[in-house]
Amino acid sequence: MGSLPHVVEDCLGILQVYSDGSIFRLSDDQIDFHNITVKDDGSVVWKDIIYNDRNKDGKENLYLRLYKPITTKCIANKQQLPIIYFFHGGGFCVGSRTWPNCHNCCLRLSSELEALVIAPDYSLAPEYRLPAAMDDAFASIKWLQDQALSDDYGDNDDSWINHDYDRVYVIGDSSGGNIAHHLALRFGVGSPELAPVRVRGYVLMAPFFGGSVRTKSEEEGPDEPFLNMQIFDRFWRLSLPIGATADHPLANPFGPLSPKLEPKKLDPLLVIVGGNELLKDRVEDYANKMKELNKDVHYFEFEEMQHGFFTNDPFSQVANMVLQEIKYFMCKTSS
Repeated sequence: MGSLPHVVEDCLGILQVYSDGSIFRLSDDQIDFHNITVKDDGSVVWKDIIYNDRNKDGKENLYLRLYKPITTKCIANKQQLPIIYFFHGGGFCVGSRTWPNCHNCCLRLSSELEALVIAPDYSLAPEYRLPAAMDDAFASIKWLQDQALSDDYGDNDDSWINHDYDRVYVIGDSSGGNIAHHLALRFGVGSPELAPVRVRGYVLMAPFFGGSVRTKSEEEGPDEPFLNMQIFDRFWRLSLPIGATADHPLANPFGPLSPKLEPKKLDPLLVIVGGNELLKDRVEDYANKMKELNKDVHYFEFEEMQHGFFTNDPFSQVANMVLQEIKYFMCKTSS
């Protein structure tokens, strides 16, 4: 008689993979978010929209959440708002636009940056291994292009979406930062395939990159409250194509099989990392190598901060500093 299925991979209790291949996920209302509660003062309105209807294929639909400030100088002057995409983190295995940390983050981005914020969900591993998340992120921005083209032909009167398609920015946290990097590579300078949508720049918050060789901060850095290298390794095992290592091109931008980045022309990148997080050295190395390749990269390290410091507390003093850097970056790259 065979043994009962047992857990072989456990991601913070939120996701568990069993020995027979079955997968268990907690629903949002079952997850302990450790006292992170929604902070909504009513200054921003939001709604959910399906951007990828997959019911016909027997899969769950993919949604994005739109955030719009009620009152801004732009609205008062009847000007269009810039558009910000925000891709959540979670090691490609967990996370959602509906989680309170992500929701708070987008509320703050929308109100402080006076922008329409678009927060898409994307397919999660191991049910959908990479490049599924990358494909969904691409589809979510193509959705905006469809809205813009409908607008050009007078078919779109949705005031939620009818904003400045020429000033679009992509922000990604952790695995979302990895997504932002790959979108920057795919779209190139000026994002011509998205016309009339124009991405002006990309903000990578502690992008989740990997590699078979550990960095010093990965080897010696202290475990963070909910993260350690065992969890990072588990995320890669579950999210990369079966049999791939952390040197896969979707994990390691400078791996042996990764495309050469020198000939790639990219829009500006703002790279942000905490000074006391496990990924610090890998992210700093990424920024330095991109600079060596003559990419327009702005790098900021926030001392003593750990992974997810902005997303998990977007109303903190250090979050205010991050927002100022993003504001400056947006201003500098807006034309």
